[in-house]
Amino acid sequence: ISVIVFTCIAQFAFSDVPLQQLNVPPSFEPTYTCCTSECITEWPAQCPDQEEPYGKRPWLVDLFNLGGKGYIPILAAGPACLAFILVWLDNGITWHIVNHPSNKLTHGEAYNYDTCLSACQVIINGLIGCPWLVASTVPCVLHITAMSNKDKDGNTVSIQETRLTGLFVHILIFCTIFALSLLKILPMAVLYGVFLFMGLVALPGQQFWQRILLFFMQPSKYTVTPYTKYMEKKRIHLYTFVELIFFGIVLTVREIKTIAIAFPLMTLMCIPARVYLLPRIFTQWELLLVDGDPDDITKWCDRKEAAQRGEYAVEAGDEEMGEFAREEKVMIVDDDASVGEQSA
Repeated sequence: ISVIVFTCIAQFAFSDVPLQQLNVPPSFEPTYTCCTSECITEWPAQCPDQEEPYGKRPWLVDLFNLGGKGYIPILAAGPACLAFILVWLDNGITWHIVNHPSNKLTHGEAYNYDTCLSACQVIINGLIGCPWLVASTVPCVLHITAMSNKDKDGNTVSIQETRLTGLFVHILIFCTIFALSLLKILPMAVLYGVFLFMGLVALPGQQFWQRILLFFMQPSKYTVTPYTKYMEKKRIHLYTFVELIFFGIVLTVREIKTIAIAFPLMTLMCIPARVYLLPRIFTQWELLLVDGDPDDITKWCDRKEAAQRGEYAVEAGDEEMGEFAREEKVMIVDDDASVGEQSA
């Protein structure tokens, strides 16, 4: 509705103002224009003296038409691996965000099935020269937010699960094929505004954003969460600062065109950094509170409160509680006998 309203305002109220509009082809067909019937060269870049193109390329891409450059598949192998990493990470991250236990979804998990379908769609789109299918993280998070009932702290109380939204959205996307002339009048400023709104609406539900806001809040105003309750404030800020550094590195690599091709690799490097680097800076129980499963965090908090009341003894092998117990001097026991101290 907002796109329609502001497009009408731009067309009728500010018709004399030049605006960048959506670049849409005149018809639904391949955009690659050929110089000759072999379609080895592209018009007009590779045949500037030719007044008219021979025609469009066929819908089905000829995989063996390399334009006389047989080394292309070998050179393309490296970027293809990076593209695979990007698609895999995009789908995996989006799937885990949507199916996070805090969203209280009950329809079941189908990560492998989803990945298989995405791979099939990538193959089909590649054979006909269309853009690859990737997960739309922001719209997915926005959909989850729209379907959720939240409490005053932003925690999901319940959620209305439906597949109809995705179905109708993609039906409407298909219908845009028959309205290309209307899409041409959409101002890019309106579309950018919609994308900005979608991103801003999705931010409040992200813990990373919530911890960034803590930099600008008085500690007494912090929302009560496990990490604000049990972790030192400077440790919370340190973890957020480390995340901001990695975010800045990934964003910088993406924005510099000469090295932007390494963007998927830099994103992938965040995984070993989390597994091997952060445990050298933070304790296991701190990492659990800021980056753990909600069920594990709940169990940890219950055991922590029970230990403080003297009702729970930390067992050997309980790494997270063991570290916290040694720091807080709550009761510690091993397999044979109770040893340790009770905090004052």
